[in-house]
Amino acid sequence: MIYVGIDIAKLNHFASVMDSDGEVLAEPFMFTNDFSGFQKLLDCISSFPRDELYIGMESTAHYAENLTSFLFTRDFNVCIINPIQTSALRKSNIRKTKTDSVDTYLIIKALSMNHFRLYTQRDYDSLQLKNLCRFRQKLMKARTRVKIQLVTYVDLLFPELQYFFKSGIHGKACYALLKEEPNPDKIASMHLTRLSNLLNKTSKGHFGKQHAIALKELAAQSVGIKNDTLSLQILQSINQIELFDSQLNEVEGSINEIMDKLDSVIKTIPGIGSLNGAMIIGEIGDISRFEKPCQLLAYAGLDPSVYQSGNFSASRTRMSKRGSRILRYALINAAWQATLNNRTFRDYYDLKISQGRRHYNALGHVANKLVRVIHKMMTDNVEFDLD
Repeated sequence: MIYVGIDIAKLNHFASVMDSDGEVLAEPFMFTNDFSGFQKLLDCISSFPRDELYIGMESTAHYAENLTSFLFTRDFNVCIINPIQTSALRKSNIRKTKTDSVDTYLIIKALSMNHFRLYTQRDYDSLQLKNLCRFRQKLMKARTRVKIQLVTYVDLLFPELQYFFKSGIHGKACYALLKEEPNPDKIASMHLTRLSNLLNKTSKGHFGKQHAIALKELAAQSVGIKNDTLSLQILQSINQIELFDSQLNEVEGSINEIMDKLDSVIKTIPGIGSLNGAMIIGEIGDISRFEKPCQLLAYAGLDPSVYQSGNFSASRTRMSKRGSRILRYALINAAWQATLNNRTFRDYYDLKISQGRRHYNALGHVANKLVRVIHKMMTDNVEFDLD
């Protein structure tokens, strides 16, 4: 076997090559995080038999993703090393030394001790899902912030509008109205036919002429602030929200394409669709990283915290919430959907409620049960079968 250890950094990486007998075939050298640097690495390792070559890198943030993808798409054996393992090997040295050159040897040592897993196509797809789902969450949070701002602007300019649209101002009819005339005085002076047609078309027939008359009267009597700058802020906010909606549709389309290609068994769980399934798969990655369901629970932060002092040990504690926030959110949401769509999960939820648990506490227990089901399904690649 021939091992390549690569220490990852933001701008410059270090690599060295060693065989299974411990002979150094290439001293540590630096290469840049660009095409010329990657080509320098390829030139160094191209003379070695590819089937005997194992390239190891630590799993550190996003800095290794470009190089990992570059090597994997060229059919190299890429191995992901847990940084905890190299840290333990570093501490085992007599001298406390940490340099990029030394770290390449530590990575090789971890490889020679079989402390690695090969990077697979499923890892590649899972990484794409992880990035897309996290980006989707950021878009949703940004859209929510703008929606809250929009409510504030409308409350100042036309506070009575929220009572006219019973479902709130965040609807197509309200947005179309505000984009057309983001000012109560101008709404009050709109021609009745024009306003009636606008409301009727954008609400798909829910609002008619009588609603238009009521809206004109409401706008004429509004106590809102007469401020053109608020009208501008309302227009810009609606444009931002519609842009976020468009971006979310594109991102979700890409997620659905990857999920269709993966055809994961997780979608056979009642209530779990492509988006929720994508968040779970993206955050879990390779299920073989978790030998037991309890490890996956801890990674999601769904494991119970422990409180003990002296002879006292708490019988009821909250979940730790120390793991992946997105995975925890997806699992809790999936637990609720499973409760709504499967009798076994519903009975378990009702049992916890009957024991005095509150809604989210009971959902946490359902999520705990669901994680064990998901772990078995993904490990054995079997479809959902729980009546």
